[in-house]
Amino acid sequence: FYWKPVQSGLDEETDSEVVARLAGLPSWRVLQEAYRLKSPLSPHRSAEIDGVSIEAADLSLPVVPSPLVIEGAGGLMVPLNRRTRFIDVFAQWQLPVILCARTALGTINHTLLSIEALRARSIPLIGVAFIGDEEADTQRTIVEFGGVPQLGR
Repeated sequence: FYWKPVQSGLDEETDSEVVARLAGLPSWRVLQEAYRLKSPLSPHRSAEIDGVSIEAADLSLPVVPSPLVIEGAGGLMVPLNRRTRFIDVFAQWQLPVILCARTALGTINHTLLSIEALRARSIPLIGVAFIGDEEADTQRTIVEFGGVPQLGR
């Protein structure tokens, strides 16, 4: 099962629609977003424009009969509202995280900061999956400094 709790930007294909299409998932395996926001912005700002208040309490984990993949939006520190970031919700859930990191310039810094932020909140980290062109040294540097397994690219 796949769930993206908050989708910002509805003009193009949503992340849920892309995942369903690429993975060939039947519609019942892709759970409805808790919040669907029009503007392709940070969830907190998109919600403000739409006149919606994102409440972390509304993001309770769905009960499904098999593994559930949950996708955040824009990174761990992205605000959901003016008080709560995605990492705060992940800390409440205490589910294992697979950190997805681009291989582009700047990724060493923001990926290592994300690893530290997860560990500071005792959020279990399975490893890092890289997105983008092969950057062997960048990937190796993150894995070594972060003390995490590389789960693929």
